[in-house]
Amino acid sequence: MSILEPLTLVFMQRGLAAGMLVAVACGLLGCFVVLRGMEYIGDAIAHSVFPGVVISYAIGSSLLLGGLVAGLATALLISVLNRGDKLKDSTTIGVVFTGALALGVLLMSVLRGSTRDLSHFLFGNILGVNDSDLIFTGILALVVFVCVILFYKELTLSSFDPTHARKIGIPVNSLRTGLLILLTLTIVAGAQSVGVLLVTALLITPAATASLLSRRLPRMIGIASGLAVSSVFIGLYASYFFDVSSGAAIVLVVTIYFLIVWLFVSKRY
Repeated sequence: MSILEPLTLVFMQRGLAAGMLVAVACGLLGCFVVLRGMEYIGDAIAHSVFPGVVISYAIGSSLLLGGLVAGLATALLISVLNRGDKLKDSTTIGVVFTGALALGVLLMSVLRGSTRDLSHFLFGNILGVNDSDLIFTGILALVVFVCVILFYKELTLSSFDPTHARKIGIPVNSLRTGLLILLTLTIVAGAQSVGVLLVTALLITPAATASLLSRRLPRMIGIASGLAVSSVFIGLYASYFFDVSSGAAIVLVVTIYFLIVWLFVSKRY
């Protein structure tokens, strides 16, 4: 078996393309998420897309579209509940996350035996990506990239010093809502490749690894994106040759990256 054999297969080409698009989007947003301490919000949105997926399955609609609607609703709900600083972020996330997850489980129980067909959305099926999935993922990734480029300065300042950002007139709350929406787009885009239960790791772990190597944001984004992209490539190759879960293999690779860097930094300092 040739090492280049996977690259000659159409389904592998599609899977690699989709996975790398998601990886770049995760690398871009992940650094802002880590700097802002929003890791649990990403996890909440990742789980909260599931009710929309179940409803879409029940009515025969697009699972990705259903997940997108549910995720956006969750992001906006978290943003609304956090206005006025009456509740802590962790409290709001806990309420919304558990409520949405419970709704998804309830809807699954209604579907009963049919829920097995939804497993690929939870755990990913990167080798099953078709042309329409790839186009959908590409559009969402492009939206994320363009928004980050357009609002890079504002996102950077509000991430490092939100108090100063407010004083000079930057709409910190609106930026936070926008970031939540971009997170939702990224999570839904990654649902087909690594699954909603694993996409959070691809969003957070490369950025956490990059933060151990640099505190300069441009360099962090470059490192995080590179780690995420290489994890997709290596993980997908490993899943092909060893016949294991592609989503799990990708996340395992990026976790190994983190452990290696953490050991290196620990010994150095």
